[in-house]
Amino acid sequence: MSQDNLAKLQCSTCKTVTHFTTRNKHIKERLALSKFCKKCKKHTDHKETK
Repeated sequence: MSQDNLAKLQCSTCKTVTHFTTRNKHIKERLALSKFCKKCKKHTDHKETK
């Protein structure tokens, strides 16, 4: 897994980085996925950060 394609996903509720994923560099928009947050203990929207 290349580090160039890694994206950090931050919980929109508690603002903690809980997931990492790979992404396509040709798509300019930031990722927004529904993931399970371990801190909130529920599914929340996770958005890509720098």
